[in-house]
Amino acid sequence: MKVIQVPMDDKLLREMNRKAKASKSTRAAVIRKACEEYIRRLEEEELDRQYIEGYRRKPEDPVWGRIGSHLASEVWPREKWDEKG
Repeated sequence: MKVIQVPMDDKLLREMNRKAKASKSTRAAVIRKACEEYIRRLEEEELDRQYIEGYRRKPEDPVWGRIGSHLASEVWPREKWDEKG
């Protein structure tokens, strides 16, 4: 692992120290976890963007949606709805 320096204001540093201590972890571990979560979220957002862009370039034909729902209704069992749930 590489050691890096991360400038941080005093308030954030105090909060990081409290959270790390409460979770019986180290400040470095908390920062690593936050960075991992940040990267994961960015990757998720990029996949969402690509998905949306794909549908904008080539929208789904409504016929396929109707066909899919018709086929699903033939395969999936009917749900029984009554007052008891």
